[in-house]
Amino acid sequence: MSAAVDLSTPVLTRFGQMSSRTPKMLDVFDRLRRIVDSNATLLISGETGVGKDLAARALHEASLRRRSPFVAINCGGLTATLAESELFGHERGAFTGASRRRAGAFEQADGGTLFLDEIGELPLELQPRLLRVLDSGEVRRIGAPAAFHVDVRVVAATNRDLAADVAEGRFRADLFHRLHVLPVHLPPLRERPEDLPLLVEELLDEIEPGLRLSAGAWDVLRDHDWPGNVRELKHVLTRAALFCGEDEIPADAIDLPAMTAGTGRTLAEVQRDHMFQVLDACDGNRTETARRLGIARSTLHERLARYTAMPAAGS
Repeated sequence: MSAAVDLSTPVLTRFGQMSSRTPKMLDVFDRLRRIVDSNATLLISGETGVGKDLAARALHEASLRRRSPFVAINCGGLTATLAESELFGHERGAFTGASRRRAGAFEQADGGTLFLDEIGELPLELQPRLLRVLDSGEVRRIGAPAAFHVDVRVVAATNRDLAADVAEGRFRADLFHRLHVLPVHLPPLRERPEDLPLLVEELLDEIEPGLRLSAGAWDVLRDHDWPGNVRELKHVLTRAALFCGEDEIPADAIDLPAMTAGTGRTLAEVQRDHMFQVLDACDGNRTETARRLGIARSTLHERLARYTAMPAAGS
């Protein structure tokens, strides 16, 4: 007699390269499909590693703009001067080293989608100019005498609490409200544990087809909080695949920082310990630490200051 089908478990649903069986993510996919062809600005929030870039690209590829460019800019890696040139472009001779005209990201994305990742890291002095472009649809290159119109849908993303940043004066309130037209929040992996087997299967198939997890390895993965979310899961599986040397990944091949759901620590304590472990592994090199964590160097400095001020666990 065949086993009964559990009708309470949602069927597999995909949106672009993202897939899920979890109601929270299925709601996100449904919201994205409903707004796919809107020209309104979209703000995607969520922790580092949840797939905000995948959501932005999937939205573009499902839209009527898919035949036009998808341009991605990481605002966290830009100084104020560089960010202005990257976003808006410059004319030849506009500043020292500007040997030729350069189209900025808005101009490059004309007709398509501009993805502004880590929008919360955009220098405060540039935020009014971005606001003007969003309101008018007009861009002026640095050193140019006149502005020109672009047809661009802007999708911004952040792992910060922008409302809190507004309250503390780190982000402009008018820009926040201009970006917050269509908000979408991607839940962290710890809030959708039903997706872990699905994600592991898909990632292992991508990393090394045929490779599987032992029962012990599964136990290790299930007990982990995944503060780095899907990105962290992919890195963990990639390391395990490289070093296990077998068709089945044993438990001791799963290299995780010392953090599990049963430690009684808060998420902030878990994330703090993980950050300092990576910093130590990088011999104190903050640029390399930020790269490995997938965050901007400025974000690393901010978190180091915040976590250093936290009381030690158990104190």
